[in-house]
Amino acid sequence: MSAVPHKTASPRVGFVSLGCPKALVDSERILTQLKVEGYDIVPSYDDADVVVVNTCGFIDAAVDESLEAIGEAMAENGKVIVTGCLGKREEVIRQAHPGVLSISGPQDYTSVMRAVHAAVPQVHDPFVDLVPRRAADDIGIKLTPKHYAYLKISEGCNHRCSFCIIPSMRGDLVSRPVDEVLREAERLVRGGVRELLVISQDTSAYGVDLRYIERDWRGGSYQTRMQALCEGLAELGVWTRLHYVYPYPHVDRIIPLMAEGKLLPYLDIPFQHASPRILKLMKRPGAVERTLERIRGWRAICPELTIRSTFIVGFPGETDAEFEELLDFLDEARLDRVGAFAYSPVEGAAANALPDPVDEDVKQARLARFMERQARISAERLEAKVGSVQRCLVDAIDGELAIARSQADAPEIDGLVQIQDGAAHGLRAGDFADVRIMGSDEHDLYGEVAA
Repeated sequence: MSAVPHKTASPRVGFVSLGCPKALVDSERILTQLKVEGYDIVPSYDDADVVVVNTCGFIDAAVDESLEAIGEAMAENGKVIVTGCLGKREEVIRQAHPGVLSISGPQDYTSVMRAVHAAVPQVHDPFVDLVPRRAADDIGIKLTPKHYAYLKISEGCNHRCSFCIIPSMRGDLVSRPVDEVLREAERLVRGGVRELLVISQDTSAYGVDLRYIERDWRGGSYQTRMQALCEGLAELGVWTRLHYVYPYPHVDRIIPLMAEGKLLPYLDIPFQHASPRILKLMKRPGAVERTLERIRGWRAICPELTIRSTFIVGFPGETDAEFEELLDFLDEARLDRVGAFAYSPVEGAAANALPDPVDEDVKQARLARFMERQARISAERLEAKVGSVQRCLVDAIDGELAIARSQADAPEIDGLVQIQDGAAHGLRAGDFADVRIMGSDEHDLYGEVAA
């Protein structure tokens, strides 16, 4: 009798993922490649032969969090590979943690794999090395729940906003051809995804670098541009949600798709401010009256449209009067979901050189006033939904409750819908349900499964 060959243990990699959804997609791609090459992914420092830390470096708080995560991995394991946005500032990492094995920037998957190979070489197993490890339809490793996924359509950004250093980390806009994106979306849907979250640094600019090249998919021809991409995604029959949309005029063309139910009636638009002078200092679009007019036009076509945005208060030079302009904009625009930040200098940002910085206590006072004003508006917008029936996607079951999201709620950044009798109706994560809204607060809705 011949001896059964002994299977050599696979090398083990620990992984820490920080930052935005775009960084999360980078992590998914690295983890998928590790699995394809036979590495085991383990959840603890003690079990790992090496640890990869995918960092964020956009604002000071993110830098601190990334350095702390690297330090913890060094202390607990000692063999650490660093990648991600903070990797573009190698000197900052080396100064704090000189013993890391390798440092690379975002999307540099080759450098990460090279460093992993050097730290823990792959084990040669002649019995399995020739067997394909991944089918063509495999969606790879996902770090999100099974029923939703981020769909990254491009890298980088052509804007040079004075407060932002993303282009120095992720480079200029590089779009993925539309057929490549649509095929990935198709695989995700086949794998059980019910909601696609389209992400990039500037979704509205998608395809401009490729001169909107046409590609074939499912027997049709699609341009590599936002509208055509949305039309293609609509063919898949799942929720499609757009993030990071700049308010360019051609955004108007996708609102009818939302009104027709082909695209979620949801726009994530980072307006950042409402004072024309401050917007000019930020190097952002500054036609505020035109923006308000377009918001009114969008809602006329698609009354159920949800608009979420982000703003910066206390930008260098912001006067009391300009801050009041921002509050007036909130009152006029009546946005559904809003996030805000007090301005803080980011190393390498052009805005650091602007005169008349705002005192920290003034910034915090303005931020509090801003959030108080918007909380009232958000609460009123949600209260108006009481009595309506909302289509919801269940994220989790918690006792008798089903924790879900309506079409107006993106995961992790917006509100929730608590379905009081969700468990009794047998709902599970990934199910759709029509929910009659019974109550609301500043952030969330409460209801029961509609008869």
